[in-house]
Amino acid sequence: MPPSRPATRPPQLGDRLYEYHAGQYVVASVDLPVTAQFIRANPREPALGFGLDLPPAAVAEVLLAADPGDLPELDPGAPTGLAVSAASAELLDAVVRLLRLLDSPRDIPMLAPLIKREIIWRLLTGEQSSILRQFGLPDSSLSHIARAVQWIRDNYALPFRVEEVAQRAGMSVSAFHRNFQAITSMSPIQYQKQIRLQQARLLLAANPGDIAGISRQVGYESPAQFSRDYRRQFGHPPRRDAVRLGANVRTGASRDG
Repeated sequence: MPPSRPATRPPQLGDRLYEYHAGQYVVASVDLPVTAQFIRANPREPALGFGLDLPPAAVAEVLLAADPGDLPELDPGAPTGLAVSAASAELLDAVVRLLRLLDSPRDIPMLAPLIKREIIWRLLTGEQSSILRQFGLPDSSLSHIARAVQWIRDNYALPFRVEEVAQRAGMSVSAFHRNFQAITSMSPIQYQKQIRLQQARLLLAANPGDIAGISRQVGYESPAQFSRDYRRQFGHPPRRDAVRLGANVRTGASRDG
């Protein structure tokens, strides 16, 4: 949630771009391989971003304490994976108060949980209430897909059969495919590929000379296939991108020094 000037490139999930400006927030219901970056930020117009993990148990706790009549009606057509909305003045105020606690560490253990609970409440009563409420229900399709997403992320380098992951999620194969696509905008195999490539890019930044080894480390059996997928995803082949990433790291280090 960037409360400062418009300074972000629209988050990209698969082939879809999401417009994201100052004073807005993004809700991601599962751990998605989103690509985003700040643009137009400079020393005179700096950008500030804020992120907060929302444990399902914390959302459920607020839901149980709420009067159902105080919550917006559920929207069955609401997006379930990623959504962007304008932040209310009350939500922005809560976020700013949470950040200001950094200046008074003694108050954090007592006040931070209360403000986080307020943030959850503001989100539950806002435009993306339907996403948050599904997120807090243990038997919702969203919670089942979230478990599958976490398993794929934790085991991204391993091959898997979709039937096995559907079983882990407690869903039929057809329901799993349908809900996974609806929430993440990609298939389970495409999601795994995105995670593999993003992890490979992080590894290349640290060790640009071992492209073949990194391709194997993230689960590719064919270096040639890895290079094709990498170029399709990031616009450059791994070796050229590794050189560029290394130059960026060195430039940043020299500036810091």
